[in-house]
Amino acid sequence: MRLHVVLPDESATMPASQLVELAQEAEALGFAGVWLPDHILPPGEYGPVYGGVYEPLMTLAHLAAATSRVTLGTSVLILPLREPLVLAKQAATLAHLSGDRFVLGVGTGWDAYEFDAAGADFAERGATTTAALHLIRRLHTGATGPYTDKHRTFDERAVFQPVPATPVPFLIGGNSDAALRRAALIGDMWQAVTLTPAEFAARRNRLRELGGHHVSAGARDAWNDDAQPLDTVLARIQDWHRVAPDDLGLHFGPIDGFARRMRALAARLPQL
Repeated sequence: MRLHVVLPDESATMPASQLVELAQEAEALGFAGVWLPDHILPPGEYGPVYGGVYEPLMTLAHLAAATSRVTLGTSVLILPLREPLVLAKQAATLAHLSGDRFVLGVGTGWDAYEFDAAGADFAERGATTTAALHLIRRLHTGATGPYTDKHRTFDERAVFQPVPATPVPFLIGGNSDAALRRAALIGDMWQAVTLTPAEFAARRNRLRELGGHHVSAGARDAWNDDAQPLDTVLARIQDWHRVAPDDLGLHFGPIDGFARRMRALAARLPQL
């Protein structure tokens, strides 16, 4: 089970330099990756519900220059709010800039307000996400036109560059059957959210039933504040070990105390 860090991105007053320092420290401590959330125009203040003050792709490109080993990923990008041709180029560029360390983690979104504000179709967000993933994967394997879908058409004259050395991996976030089907269809990784270890194991079994035997399965958890003892967090990580996700992303709460909690956990987990 590889442990990752979901970076704090919930305060407009936090300087970007703190994200760089946390990413570098996570790498030095032995964590496998660093991840950022995404909300473009939420109907409330950024915080525990709406993370994503800094645009994640640009921020991860910045972090790529400051790190050398950790995976860099989005957990998760709201794909139906993004233009897929632009996103394909951004993801391919980030793969090149980072030495193929980038993982495109995506979800369909859950807040209708953001879709209304962006002029996007909330009801069609699942189909939009799947279609966009197919297009991005097509471009990342060196294929271009002719191509036609519901929203765009281009012919054989189209040129897409840079083509990644290998297609950027897709992480599909979400617990629903629809998310699991999408992961089985086109994903490389799946990430559960807000599930217990037992619930995760059940949904992973469902992923396998749907044909996702090739998809690595991960989850997220959090140590949000110092009121929760470290031993309690370690016991929960042992619960995760027993169900053996491939990856576990950990958020260490608000920026005040984030680095201290991250260090304290790493000190008790020498296998990192």
